[in-house]
Amino acid sequence: MKKFLLLGLCAAALTACQPTNTSTEKSEKQGSSVITAYQLNKDNPMEYAVAGQTDDDHLYLEEVLGEQALAKVKGWNERSEPLMQSDVYKAMKKELLEVYNSPEKIPYVSYRAGKAYNFWQDDKHVKGIWRRTSLDSYRTDAPVWETILDIDALAKAEDKNWVYKGTSCLAPDYNLCMVSLSDGGKDAIERREFNVAEQAFVDGGFFLPESKGGTAWIDEDNLLIGVDFGKNTMTDSGYPFIAKLWTRGTPLTAARELMRGEKTDVGVWPGTFENADGKDEIMIVRAVTFYTSEYFWVPQNGDKAFVPVKLPVPLKSNLGSQFKGQQLVTLQEDWPQANGKTFKSGTLVSFSIADFMASGKIDVVNEVISPNARQSIGGFGATKNALLLSLYENVSGSAYAFDFKDGQWTKTKLDFPANGNVSIGGTNSKEDIAFVNTESFLTPDTLWTFDTKTMQSEKAKSLPSWFDSSSMAAEQFFTASSDGTKIPYYVVRDKNMKLDGTNPTLLYGYGGFQISLNPSYSATIGRAWLARGGVYVVANIRGGGEFGPDWHQAGLKAKRQIIFDDFIAVAEDLIAKKITSPKHLGIHGRSNGGLLMGVMFTQRPDLFGAIAIGVPLLDMRRFDKLLAGASWVGEYGDPDDDNADGAYIRALSPYHNIRSGVKYPESYIYTSTKDDRVHPAHARKFAQRLEDMGIPFVYYENIDGGHAGAANLEETAHSQALIYSHFAGKLSGG
Repeated sequence: MKKFLLLGLCAAALTACQPTNTSTEKSEKQGSSVITAYQLNKDNPMEYAVAGQTDDDHLYLEEVLGEQALAKVKGWNERSEPLMQSDVYKAMKKELLEVYNSPEKIPYVSYRAGKAYNFWQDDKHVKGIWRRTSLDSYRTDAPVWETILDIDALAKAEDKNWVYKGTSCLAPDYNLCMVSLSDGGKDAIERREFNVAEQAFVDGGFFLPESKGGTAWIDEDNLLIGVDFGKNTMTDSGYPFIAKLWTRGTPLTAARELMRGEKTDVGVWPGTFENADGKDEIMIVRAVTFYTSEYFWVPQNGDKAFVPVKLPVPLKSNLGSQFKGQQLVTLQEDWPQANGKTFKSGTLVSFSIADFMASGKIDVVNEVISPNARQSIGGFGATKNALLLSLYENVSGSAYAFDFKDGQWTKTKLDFPANGNVSIGGTNSKEDIAFVNTESFLTPDTLWTFDTKTMQSEKAKSLPSWFDSSSMAAEQFFTASSDGTKIPYYVVRDKNMKLDGTNPTLLYGYGGFQISLNPSYSATIGRAWLARGGVYVVANIRGGGEFGPDWHQAGLKAKRQIIFDDFIAVAEDLIAKKITSPKHLGIHGRSNGGLLMGVMFTQRPDLFGAIAIGVPLLDMRRFDKLLAGASWVGEYGDPDDDNADGAYIRALSPYHNIRSGVKYPESYIYTSTKDDRVHPAHARKFAQRLEDMGIPFVYYENIDGGHAGAANLEETAHSQALIYSHFAGKLSGG
């Protein structure tokens, strides 16, 4: 779930039940306004007796491929599918396939040794092709591409549903690569050595069977690996906790251990960094929890035992790239210094990696940038001549170039379109050329090449306007949450829309894992929803990273109700402004956002006319026992603990808070059988509980696709058309 935001869903044409308030209402004064609070389950949670135990007759649904479980899923799918085949669904799918298969999509690239590499999918390349071209050719309207690897042909030859998951290639020529392939879109991948020059897998080369984990090149004969090495080598979260060095020509069993963590860790990942001489050094990350990590430099001592040296950086910090010998570190907590100075959480700092390697200490820390309370760092990347960084203020982005001279960092603001999203794309520390992407809700993506030597940008590619936005507006509003904090949200709508409460409105939220929802152009939302008269709203609630680590940490564990209060406040403000009304307001969220949807379903069913719950977490009493769930205890708390965190998350659990006698909005629940990150049992068990209680719902479980929910563009168009046709039917009667 770390740093993943995903989309995908399904739809139905059942008659919506208008929710009625069956609880005892309570009103509380907030300033001059009166807010009616439903939140039945917030104030009166379901009883829970024994930590970690439930009398659950739905546990069979946790057997991913269990015969009984799949029979139940098949029945739900079959019952739901005929309801999805409306004319609206068919029209939407056709329109979206046109977008997804269009040759006018931007081919985003990584730039290596003078070549631009891209992975491409369309109607002729369903699974996709990995290809490359020259930079000059890429800048033309019709680049000449050389296919390196055809995933469709590979899948056909091997009779496997391969999904391409990227490459890790050896600098400086990037000829030897480890290609990652997933069976049906799972997070667990198979890794094979590939020779780009020969456009073939290396006979007898490095090969790692299906596993979660990672690899990194040291040189052409040595590979760093962190994978499933067999019994007792994986953490409770399902990731490796041992890192090894594997030498070409030796069996995997002979790989030398570099270091190991603990079974209770999230995982251990090996990687590299460059020393002052340009040689790759070994760096290993031990993720103790989801938000605390230890970093170790492992000196290469020939045949001697490896002795890792721990970097003296805060546990809550993230190591980034290097620039001019400076190792970059993003702080997620304050870092006091010996000289009395304290670098605040959210600050980007740096230190000399050479000095650390020489002494094992960090004596001098340099501040790169310290965002204020309304700012956050979006991302950064190093090139030969500049460090490029995106900075967001009130959720709107801009880009800067930084340089390090005479022990000081300097910055220059770059001239890119304002009031939208500016993201740093492909950067390479060995190249001058970088890629920067700009977009907004109503302005299509533009990809720029930026020469960090001349500090000049050039428009490389841009998307066409996939929907007519000339009559539309994107506005930012702020509303007070339950504690008075101002919560920003964006409304995208027709300029001439009447404020009469009848507008079909779709509110999207996530609220977790420090993931920001910045302005972005979506041909899918534009065509399927906005062009049909819908209103689209994005809520920048706490739990995200829109205003840095503090914005995220305000909603951790037992403090999580504030995230839900933020979302409720946005919904209530939309209604107060008469942009919409409960009958016409739908909400959508995926993964952690699926948990948000589940809580809205149980806490505020009166506020919404339809809910889409995607690849969700819903059984919060057992989430840590399912697949990667143990890794998220740092976000949610341990449900087996008797402390406040454990008591809160147990009481919150949407699966355990569905009640009889309450009118719920009809939910559309979707997941993927091959989701090996968030267990499909969350969605299955929630659906079963609804069925037990006679509460209408629609359910769709795609076999392939993993946590993304779709393995190819056809499946993506299908899932997205189901989402928006569901909302069209429920919120507008269309």
